Amino acid sequence: MKEKIVREVSVFNNELKLQGFKAFQIEDDGAETRTYSRKEFYKICLTTGKSKIHYSDRTYEQVGTILFFGNPHIPYSWETISTTYTGYTILFSEEFFKNAERSESLQQSSFFKIGGTPVLKITEEQRGFLNTIFHKMITEQESDYVFKDELIRNYISLIIHESLKMEPSDNFEQNKNASTRLSSVFLELLERQFPIETTSNPLQIRTAQHYAQHLNVHVNYLNRAVKEVTGKSTTTHITERIITEAKALLLHTDWSVSEIGYALGFDYPTYFNNFFKKNTGTNPSAFRQSEV
Repeated sequence: MKEKIVREVSVFNNELKLQGFKAFQIEDDGAETRTYSRKEFYKICLTTGKSKIHYSDRTYEQVGTILFFGNPHIPYSWETISTTYTGYTILFSEEFFKNAERSESLQQSSFFKIGGTPVLKITEEQRGFLNTIFHKMITEQESDYVFKDELIRNYISLIIHESLKMEPSDNFEQNKNASTRLSSVFLELLERQFPIETTSNPLQIRTAQHYAQHLNVHVNYLNRAVKEVTGKSTTTHITERIITEAKALLLHTDWSVSEIGYALGFDYPTYFNNFFKKNTGTNPSAFRQSEV
């Protein structure tokens, strides 16, 4: 392809990469634009106001105070509807968080994982407690305390655990056997391929065979494990995820249909059009127009 679209890297993004985290107060943000790589950083927001959150191919309309969990491997965008909007945001990389030797992947959290619910409604009492934690993180990141990184990791863990306590326990899943573990690793690897942020680096892992090779297992074993645990085939999961990303790119970028198809690993626009229509019942251009 002739034209390569690359999203701008900001000074804020460079600072984030250097530290691995950044906390800030939304109401103090003003008109400043904070551009960062969504593919590298998790996001937790405590906000009060009216907003519309587009997460993957779902939309959440929220009024009042919410806690939002953004996974860098799942495309999302945010529309602020109310004239006043306040709260806090913490951005952090998985590498920063894992330095505390936590064994659980963030992507397996019931809030961050694919198919989970990224929005939690917060009461006024809960908001007061969480406000204090976010404020402590903002204060601590400016301090000279030698162990401040570990302290901030503990604050992030506290927010996640307090949130898990607010959610019914029957929403949690445990890895009980080899099939479940393999299926979990496959889904995590699948999510790591997204979101697509440039047309110059197209999607490479696109088939069940490719995923099996990366996981060092036979494709038949992978297919049996994934089908047993999720009820869907490996190919179905891959197809659904590519379609989800295609919809997000059609809705949230100005890339042409051919550019989107190329970024998703299709050598020719016709292949992408046929794939999209087969799995959605409409072609990419018609889908984009219908959502305007």
